[in-house]
Amino acid sequence: MRKTAYENGVSLRAYAGTTGVLLAMNVEPHKRDGLLGFAIERRRGHFKHPQWLTGGLTFPGMPHEAGAPVPTNKGPIQWFRWSDYRVYPDTEYEYVVHPVYGEPGRLEVQDGPALTVTTQSVHGSEHAVLFNRAAAASQAFSKKFPEVEAELEAARRARREPDPLPPAALAWLSRGVLEQIVGFIEQAADETWALDIAIYEYELEEIVSAVNAAHARGANVRVVYHARRGDEQTKHNEQALVGLPAEAKRARVTSKICHHKFIVLSRVSAGVREPQAVLCGSTNFTHNGVYRQANVVHVVSRQDVARQYLQLFDVLFAGENVSGTRRHIGTHNPFGPPQPLFAGFSPRSGGADLEAFAALVQEATRDVLFCTAFDLYDGLEDALLGEAGDPILRYGLQNRRSRITGVHRDRTADFAATAMLASGLEGFLKESTKGQRGNILIHTKLIIVDFTSDSPTVISGSHNFSRSASEGNDENFLIVRGNTDVADAYGCELMRLYDHYRFRSHRNNSGRGQRRIALRSDDSWTDRYFEWGSLEESDRLRFASHGGSPSSVEGDTAAAL
Repeated sequence: MRKTAYENGVSLRAYAGTTGVLLAMNVEPHKRDGLLGFAIERRRGHFKHPQWLTGGLTFPGMPHEAGAPVPTNKGPIQWFRWSDYRVYPDTEYEYVVHPVYGEPGRLEVQDGPALTVTTQSVHGSEHAVLFNRAAAASQAFSKKFPEVEAELEAARRARREPDPLPPAALAWLSRGVLEQIVGFIEQAADETWALDIAIYEYELEEIVSAVNAAHARGANVRVVYHARRGDEQTKHNEQALVGLPAEAKRARVTSKICHHKFIVLSRVSAGVREPQAVLCGSTNFTHNGVYRQANVVHVVSRQDVARQYLQLFDVLFAGENVSGTRRHIGTHNPFGPPQPLFAGFSPRSGGADLEAFAALVQEATRDVLFCTAFDLYDGLEDALLGEAGDPILRYGLQNRRSRITGVHRDRTADFAATAMLASGLEGFLKESTKGQRGNILIHTKLIIVDFTSDSPTVISGSHNFSRSASEGNDENFLIVRGNTDVADAYGCELMRLYDHYRFRSHRNNSGRGQRRIALRSDDSWTDRYFEWGSLEESDRLRFASHGGSPSSVEGDTAAAL
């Protein structure tokens, strides 16, 4: 959901996702004079009383405990974009953005625009998009569960296995992702339902138990799983599948990997499956996938889309080899004219999926947001990075071995953020991946083209945007065009991850590691946001504006106000 409001020379645009609301502000030129920032008030929602959103900075000389939150009416936001992640799905929230003037210690909090938005539901809608918290590199986890961090560190020092994470910590990390997967499985109540599961990593006890329980209730359960001789993951999968009979499971043996993570839910009538919905996304059914890596679960409650997934599943379950699967996909899953929702699969010949992804990115008129893992197809990577000095606003994260790399604006302005902070900065705690197998922190595979426009395009799924994913692996993906609700669900979370790692990089590389960062005591903080061609100006204009392609800064400013 998107809403726009204007009052007292200030504009406000809100993008409401599932578990986050992104707020973008702009001001008329005369309102810059003496502007010390914005105070953001939340007046409605799951809280009993109005609350000020918080930041982490104060003015110079003001007392402040390192790391403690600061209400924005005391320490205003000196940024033209802010997000609220203390929200819940399917809940109404009212926000008021107040311009702040005066001087430190004697602030003048003026009236500003107000709007009401409703976060997206994870039940009963055509699309339900939900992300976990991905706290492997999160200060929030360290601060919320210090006793867990202490136990993990003690286990590391003693070279022993750590104690299992307590239920409260697991629930916080999952942020509803596990419940979404298990709840989807539990809809298969009896023999009139069917579940068809294609999975790369099948290990997490809660999911395995839910599938076994569905089978015990009489539901028609089938599983296709990644398998390869001598492969460690194959052993894990086969151990988890011992509760299902042989006729209900098929090993998918390829020279690459069966990288799917989807479940088709069907009604069964006279022995025939009638697909109802599909659960897909990037989340493997493992402890890492649900709790530690950045991942998404996307449920599409459309019979036509679920049927496409079921048809592909039937090919895999029948034992078709890779060549036969490739032929089937080439015949039955071609790229055609643009459509609002396209479900795609691989392996396929000729890299048509990769070329289609690159072409979509090259069509961007406003912005490109992306979050990827591993090595990308060169043509797509070039499209994502763009040309030096081009007008497209670009925010992206790429998970590489032992580090996170990022892009802002274009290929002239990339950055590298350490995957982990080895020691605490001011207000920060030491972080680690203890208890996680491997070094993948960001596992989401996501591209959003023209997010801030009225017609965004989202690409998401298991597909790693690589040649291996296109030509060898079993993969699936969705291309969703023109659906702002889906884009907002993805975009709000992508910007949460991006802003987190961009800030970490800034702190690591600025030479101010232990030195406190403070708010500006005058309006000079706004200068970079009104500097022609700057990243900050593009951010202010794109996110706060409403409409299509920006033809000029003046036109964008008018749209934003």
